[in-house]
Amino acid sequence: MGEIIAICISEKRGTQKKRIPEAEFVEDWGIKGDAHAGKWHRQVSLLSHDKIEAFRARGAEVADGAFGENLVVEGFDFAKMAVGTRFRCNDVILELTQIGKECHNGCEIFKKMGDCIMPREGVFTRVLHGGIVREGDELVVLEEKE
Repeated sequence: MGEIIAICISEKRGTQKKRIPEAEFVEDWGIKGDAHAGKWHRQVSLLSHDKIEAFRARGAEVADGAFGENLVVEGFDFAKMAVGTRFRCNDVILELTQIGKECHNGCEIFKKMGDCIMPREGVFTRVLHGGIVREGDELVVLEEKE
């Protein structure tokens, strides 16, 4: 079981995501108002809260959303989960579609720290069922793939 620590969106691609208290998740689209939503396999990105905190402990000054993540979640190590794993938060059902991604060449975090955690720790999901998610809501694993 996990907890939604932060919800972040950006209205334009290439801009840092900003924290919002709640979001509407739209089936087979993503988060309403987020520039990365669309009919593809990377509709919503998730990052483990403890991985961000460990990065901050190394001296990084990063706000929630700085890695481009939509959801910061406490209680899961997403990078160790298999593609196909399904999660539920209220009425929202997400399915894990990709682990990690290629980092933007020379992203600001990498330039400052010499490292970025999103390529190995961030995961992507698609929205199987929509609804409203708020900070503090519970996220549970519905079905974990091997």
